[in-house]
Amino acid sequence: MMGMVQKIDTATGASLVLSALDWWDEAGVDALIDEAPRNWLAPPARAASLSGGRARPATPAAPDMPDTLAAFETWRLGPTAPDGQWPGTRIGAQGVATAPLMVMIDMPERDDHPGALLSGPAGALFDRMLAAIGRDRSSIYLVPYCVARPLSGRLTAADEAMLAVVARTHVRLAAPKCVLVFGNASSRAILGTEMVGARGILHSVNLDRAQNRANQVDQCGIRAVASFSPRFLLERPAAKAEAWNDLQLVMKGLM
Repeated sequence: MMGMVQKIDTATGASLVLSALDWWDEAGVDALIDEAPRNWLAPPARAASLSGGRARPATPAAPDMPDTLAAFETWRLGPTAPDGQWPGTRIGAQGVATAPLMVMIDMPERDDHPGALLSGPAGALFDRMLAAIGRDRSSIYLVPYCVARPLSGRLTAADEAMLAVVARTHVRLAAPKCVLVFGNASSRAILGTEMVGARGILHSVNLDRAQNRANQVDQCGIRAVASFSPRFLLERPAAKAEAWNDLQLVMKGLM
């Protein structure tokens, strides 16, 4: 039996581990399981009072962000953005900023070419998904939730708390007719819930001071659809039928 065991080199093993972690993340599993039992449905504990115990850490203050889309895009790739000091190449928004459809992904893919979002195998599937609803990259606004990929491929709670504010500001400034969010981090930021739970619904998102391009308050808010990322669909082709249902909701949201 020992002679039949296939050896796996370090690089391949690391790739398999990261792929498995990506799958669990898309499925909504983003916390480790403790040795001791925990009541996951229990309400969160109250913060300790100032007179006794340790107070809950304060929510980090929102970064000072520009109030125009062009200035925001420049700031987003600069050193003062929440992910501005992360190692690796930063990739910002691409496409047409005034497009009615914004697509938000969690982060650049591991195999993306420098300076290009969704440029590997997942990008080829993404292009086919766009073609299925009569779109291409020249008619959408493609933006990353974080502009650099963390070394672990995972975001900490503190990272998400800051980046969620940035993501909502990005959507508000762009004011698309509909935003398609891929992945859990983007879904939590824009829709306030995991991607799996948000799927199958055409949401109406009312962001702070959301405005349309006529500079008038949009009473209907911005429509949003959550779906599986192209990477997940490559690894789990059976989910493509569900993704097609999500794309039909996007077409409805653009009407």
